[in-house]
Amino acid sequence: MTSGPEDAVSLGVQLTNLDEPLFDGAGATKRDLINYLDGVADRMILELADRPLSVIRVHRGQEAFMQKNLPSYTPSWVQRVTMWAESSKRDVTYALCNDQRTLLWFGNQRAVEYHPALVRVDNPDHMTHMVLDLDPPHGDAFADAVRAARAVRQVLIDEGLDAVIKTSGAKGLHIFVPIDSSVSMDAVAAATRAIAARAERMDPGTVTTAFVKDDRAGKVFVDSTRVGGATVAAAYSPRVRPGAPVSFPLDWGELDNVAPADFTVLTAVRQLGDGDRWATRMPLPQRLGTELIEAGRSIPVARVQAMHEGKRRAQGSR
Repeated sequence: MTSGPEDAVSLGVQLTNLDEPLFDGAGATKRDLINYLDGVADRMILELADRPLSVIRVHRGQEAFMQKNLPSYTPSWVQRVTMWAESSKRDVTYALCNDQRTLLWFGNQRAVEYHPALVRVDNPDHMTHMVLDLDPPHGDAFADAVRAARAVRQVLIDEGLDAVIKTSGAKGLHIFVPIDSSVSMDAVAAATRAIAARAERMDPGTVTTAFVKDDRAGKVFVDSTRVGGATVAAAYSPRVRPGAPVSFPLDWGELDNVAPADFTVLTAVRQLGDGDRWATRMPLPQRLGTELIEAGRSIPVARVQAMHEGKRRAQGSR
């Protein structure tokens, strides 16, 4: 088996400064990143292919930054798509990371994190997965995130839905529910809100749906806003965090025996073995129940509700 740099050269990707630290606190070099991306390329590209891609890059000694629009020096062989970005109110030319050469080129650009859209370019009005992002209050509260995940899973089971789970690569967990093409974006958004709200009612001591951090009271935030044009860190993506952890697929039964920091760019390829822990665990696309969707339609969008509450508080303090 060849190493990442050798594979990159064979693919025509010129690599530079491989022995520089990846970022402050990474405990890894750019070479380690390239080797890792090469080692998971087949698995990771399955999660990135044909999805508008945003990446988080970090130049040595500088703050990390998110890049959506491809820079002018991008090689012509990098596939791309131009789409309207609602967040920035403009057309953005996104990369499509459809092959190993593109992935290793991004690695050489010091792209550490890979955040694909939840839609594919051939069907931009349909989300392929419903996502619940579990965000504990601090890095030592992973056990609380696990408890929150079990509450969410029970809600899903009650709805006849199957899901997979992975570490976010930061301090929490991501739950993915594959959905079929009959489900509109509005319906997915409503169902996600309903599931989060039910999990909060099931375990109110652990789970919160409060969008504003100051309102969470040390609980795990179940984020129901990863909908529409949102992105989420891909399975296997490294993260710009101390130790360079990666988003690692798990079995539900493994949750009590792991921590996000267990899986890094230095260790994860060996821990993964030969299989694709994400794709092989992924259920078939599922329909969402009408009652679940209707229940969610009566729940305000968390981000909008937080905005209105902020305005109300500001007016009350005058």
